[in-house]
Amino acid sequence: MRRSAARASALVSVVVAAAVCALMLVGYRQGWGWLATVDAAALDASYDIGVKHPAWVRFWDGLSTVFAPAVFRVLAMVAVVVALLRRRLRPALFLLLTVELSGLLTAAAKASVDRPRPVTALATASSSSFPSGHALGVTVAVGALLVLVWPVLRGSARVVAVGGGALVVAAVGIARVALGVHHPSDVLAGWALGWAYLTAWVLLVKPWQA
Repeated sequence: MRRSAARASALVSVVVAAAVCALMLVGYRQGWGWLATVDAAALDASYDIGVKHPAWVRFWDGLSTVFAPAVFRVLAMVAVVVALLRRRLRPALFLLLTVELSGLLTAAAKASVDRPRPVTALATASSSSFPSGHALGVTVAVGALLVLVWPVLRGSARVVAVGGGALVVAAVGIARVALGVHHPSDVLAGWALGWAYLTAWVLLVKPWQA
């Protein structure tokens, strides 16, 4: 009964996350005023701070680099090798499908939307803007790693792990807006799409099973 309830909750979260991503996309395509206002207000504030305080830009740029999706993909590949050496095929497959292939999802989504980067960008960023590849990739990577270590964690260790993971995901999303390379709606869409993608694979692969 508990497992069925957990699966149902996970399915609901996939639908909700996909709906949030779709809402951000429709809002951008249709030019919703309130969404454009929120995006512009956040970017203008970040630009004003960044121009006056270069250290602000360096901090967020460094954080984006340290916690970039590419860094997590390297860590995940190491974990894949370890899992294969231990003959843990399901966790290895799960990491390949989630963390390693999330880059393809990001590329496909960006190519299909092709939203220009904000004109107030304070850092260099390639490709288009929607969704945020950092937000998507880090959400998937942190979530996937938490899923795999969850069974061996107990009590306060789980609280620390979830809190630390959420902090990293949130900080990376904030960094992209602070640097002016993404609209807030790009970041929210990246978080949502990343969560939906990760949870769908959790349900399909069941990486914790023997």
